Amino acid sequence: MLRHEFQPGRLVAGLFLATAGVVFAADAGGLWETPWFVVIPLVVGGLCLAGAAGVVSRTVRRRRAVTGRSDPADPAQAPMDASR
Repeated sequence: MLRHEFQPGRLVAGLFLATAGVVFAADAGGLWETPWFVVIPLVVGGLCLAGAAGVVSRTVRRRRAVTGRSDPADPAQAPMDASR
């Protein structure tokens, strides 16, 4: 499987949208009564937090690329051995 970069904005958006789905499903199943306007701030707030997480993530990645710092735990970015 190909490795891909971690995108925290998508994770946050997915968690909030999944939570909204659970709230609607529980309301439809009769577990509790949810007013119609409760999900709107949940979704909008989640998308705003996801956008903020995406901006922070992009800023960190660009700053690392400019300074030349890499993740020391990533073996793909490890320097080659000069003796080879």
